Amino acid sequence: MANYVEEIKELVIDGEDEEIVDKIKEAIDAGVAVGDIVNNGLIEAMNVIGPMMASGELFVPEVLMSAETMQVGLNYVKPLLQDGDLKSLGTVVIGTVEGDLHDIGKNLVAMMLESSGFTVINIGIDQSPQAFVDAIVENNAQIVGLSALLTTTMPAMRDTVALIKEKGLDVKVAVGGAPVNKEFADTIGADGYSEDATGAVALCKGFVGIDI
Repeated sequence: MANYVEEIKELVIDGEDEEIVDKIKEAIDAGVAVGDIVNNGLIEAMNVIGPMMASGELFVPEVLMSAETMQVGLNYVKPLLQDGDLKSLGTVVIGTVEGDLHDIGKNLVAMMLESSGFTVINIGIDQSPQAFVDAIVENNAQIVGLSALLTTTMPAMRDTVALIKEKGLDVKVAVGGAPVNKEFADTIGADGYSEDATGAVALCKGFVGIDI
């Protein structure tokens, strides 16, 4: 019997977005559980891709294709899922801080997090400290990710962290972006820093108690 789940995983890793739905249909017709397809096929593929990106085996365009393939597959099976089939690891609010209009890196992190099992609320670019606070409260988020690509917007990152702390929100704060480093993250009171999308996934998994 064909190992449909393994084949689905390989299609995601290879970024074959035009083939993924047909393979999922085959798997379902053969009696494979939808939860198995999602957790051991689609999401497991992204767990494999993270280390491949970190080691230089895959590059950003390939990872984006894999994440897109995973999303196509997930969108197809979502209406078929039963309660408990898809277990969210937690809710992450992510956005680019006020004054910064860059979103490619932030969007990659968002896709990687969602593909790894997190519920992601992407609030976009140029977001004020209050906008982050509102999104955290409205979505009962456990984690918030702040992105900045310009040195001139790093103070906005500091202000956002300060407001989150001032409001006493029970949320882990992760920061990233070209000008940001661990020293700056520590200085502004963030709970963690990552220099790339793979590290961001590992960081967020650590926040919710998952060892990788």
